[in-house]
Amino acid sequence: MTGRYHVAMRNVAGLLLAALVVGAAPMRRSTTDPIQVNVKLSEWKVELSQATVTAGAVTFAITNAGSIPHAVEVEGNGIEQEAAVIQPGATAALTVTLKPGTYDVYCPVGQDSHKKLGMDTRLKVVSATSPARPGYGASAPEAGRASAEPVRAIRVTGGGPVIQILPGAFPFPDSAAPILEQFGDEREGLESQVKNGPYSNNVAPISGSFTFTARDKGAVRDSVEGVADFTTQDGARWNLVLDRVQTKDVPHHPRFGGVILGLYYHGNTGVHTPLVPTINSAVALWAFGHLSRNGTRVTDDAMVRVMLLSRTRRAGDFALACWDCAKNKLDELQLQILPGPGEPKFDAPGGFLFVNWEQSSSRKPAS
Repeated sequence: MTGRYHVAMRNVAGLLLAALVVGAAPMRRSTTDPIQVNVKLSEWKVELSQATVTAGAVTFAITNAGSIPHAVEVEGNGIEQEAAVIQPGATAALTVTLKPGTYDVYCPVGQDSHKKLGMDTRLKVVSATSPARPGYGASAPEAGRASAEPVRAIRVTGGGPVIQILPGAFPFPDSAAPILEQFGDEREGLESQVKNGPYSNNVAPISGSFTFTARDKGAVRDSVEGVADFTTQDGARWNLVLDRVQTKDVPHHPRFGGVILGLYYHGNTGVHTPLVPTINSAVALWAFGHLSRNGTRVTDDAMVRVMLLSRTRRAGDFALACWDCAKNKLDELQLQILPGPGEPKFDAPGGFLFVNWEQSSSRKPAS
């Protein structure tokens, strides 16, 4: 091979390399030509195909890859635009003209309940002279932002009349019917509870006390400690000691390390069961507990649901009084106890325990 051929080949290779480099550079676009950002929704996160785009028209191509309905809202710098609710497996598009700045991209379903559960990320918009960075999964940096937040905690004390909720018919079947359509494989089981389940107006006045402290530390580091003592309608004395948070997440039952402070739940929110009115909770958590009946240990792995929520029941007969109860006073303390995985039902009506303290209070605990 001659030296002249070597030089010629190097020149051709250099030209090809230069062409590839030029081709790889981000192309300028007209502000009237939308750039596309793919958005993937699931329980419970929002993922963007790009974390940064240039200013101008942006089309959000949205896919709901989750198992329940979601939506997308873009907010910031005077902009607040929202796509309609998207059913599982469906797609939608939202085009917004964005100025340079930072925007929240989140799911607003359930009065922002889905947002509080983690479906929130950020999109940075830069001027046309600044390059945009590609890369799927823009939710990841937000996790660091959340983990940097200080530990939040709440101390709750049960008060007022105490009632035991017994199995019976759910009083709002017509309101819950359209929401049940969204629950897939769980729908049949939930529909059976409309006729005879734990969310009923069949209640009995009882007595007892319940105090606990819950700490929202993020991820799987949440904690709870508390004790409940109560006597049920059959005269049995129950003791529950809470010392472990349940961290495993399952569809429609977000636990997120167990402790969530300040969230809209149930009813028409698409979060947890629709067979409870829509409520606002000061604290909600799943936990494991040590449960005893008349001084004898029943289980060390009782599955426990605790909520300090907006009032759902009226004074006197304690019947469910509203379908959307989110604006009511937060003083109803709910304790639901179920057998642990693979364990037999409890010696109680329906095999479960469901107790409400109707005039409860909360405060920030001493550090």
